[in-house]
Amino acid sequence: MTITLPDSPALQALPEEELRLDLACVMYARGQTGKVEGAKIAGVDFFTFQGRLGELGLGGYDDQMVSEDLAAIAELSRQ
Repeated sequence: MTITLPDSPALQALPEEELRLDLACVMYARGQTGKVEGAKIAGVDFFTFQGRLGELGLGGYDDQMVSEDLAAIAELSRQ
C-alpha cells in the first residue's frame, strides 16, 4: 500500500518509521488492530510497539500490571 501525503513542514520533520508507528498506535487505540498486528504494521518488534503505546497511555504494561502478574504467578505456583 502506498499513501501519498501533502508536502507539509510538520510531515517532513517526521521519519517514515515514526509515521508508521503512530498510525499503528491510532489503529490500536480505535480497536482496529491488536498489539501483534500493530507491531507488524509499524514495522517494529512487539516490545517497541508496546513501549510506544505506554508512552501514549494506550495500554502499555506498567509497574502495577507487572506486580499483579507476579502475584498471580506466585499464587498459582502455591496451588
